[in-house]
Amino acid sequence: MQSTHHHVAVSPYKRSASRLTIFAHVFGILAFALMLVWLLHYRGGIEYDSYNAVRVFNVHPFLMFCGFIFLSGEAMMVYKTVQATHMVQKVVHMILQLLAFVLAVVGLCAVFKYHDMTNIEDVYSLHSWIGIAAVSLFVLQWLAGLITFMFRQPELTRQSLLPWHICGGRTLLYMSIAAALTGLLEKATFIGLRSNREARLVNFLGLSILLFGIFVDLSVALARYV
Repeated sequence: MQSTHHHVAVSPYKRSASRLTIFAHVFGILAFALMLVWLLHYRGGIEYDSYNAVRVFNVHPFLMFCGFIFLSGEAMMVYKTVQATHMVQKVVHMILQLLAFVLAVVGLCAVFKYHDMTNIEDVYSLHSWIGIAAVSLFVLQWLAGLITFMFRQPELTRQSLLPWHICGGRTLLYMSIAAALTGLLEKATFIGLRSNREARLVNFLGLSILLFGIFVDLSVALARYV
């Protein structure tokens, strides 16, 4: 009787959790599309090696979301989206996170290059503080995960560190989203956006990024029910 009751209690969560990745992908793809429309249609394009400082800057938001946040979210959901052995899932998870970090570094280089081209001070805003902290802690999280879960370790060590690894990943996801949202607000204020189409597009972009992160986090939080 106890076993039957337990199955009935968790099955609704199981059905809900299995659909959360769908919502995460919908909002992630929507944010990706809105980001492209904003940067290509309203902001003049994306080009790291351009002599146009605006085009250089646009590499930063593009890679920080599409490279860093989106790929990190995909890596967190990989255990539900990749039908393979646990080892394959772990390898895909690590590769996606590594690729996210590499793209984040390029995105950071782009914004520093933009600051040099326009004589703007570096790391002066709350947005930059959160962003630098998130990328720095991401490196530590990735290295700790590599050592703990990809190399031979006592099973007790892995079990004790797994909750910390999961919580660390969820925390970094929200830090990255906080950096993205403060960055959008900072940029909108800097270029003087008010109530027009571009301003509304940026607002919907920010909401899409936030909802992507929420559904990724819910997917991870309900993982034990799947």
